[in-house]
Amino acid sequence: MKLKTTALLITSLLVLAGCDQAEKSAQQLMGKAAETAKQAIDDTHKAAEQALSDATGSLISKKEAPGEDKEKTDASSQEI
Repeated sequence: MKLKTTALLITSLLVLAGCDQAEKSAQQLMGKAAETAKQAIDDTHKAAEQALSDATGSLISKKEAPGEDKEKTDASSQEI
């Protein structure tokens, strides 16, 4: 009877130790997943800012281009 009780207690301790290890592993995986998600969000935000900058930069360039052409036209008129 004592042998069965001892074996049962040892088995219970091993199961509990295994559960603790599984919980720690799960927490580590969750931490890594959270870091990866944060990095993905940061990368997406950076790409969106770059795309917006490129888009607004091209709009500004298009607005400046006619103004530059007008200045060139004015300059050529003055030369004549």
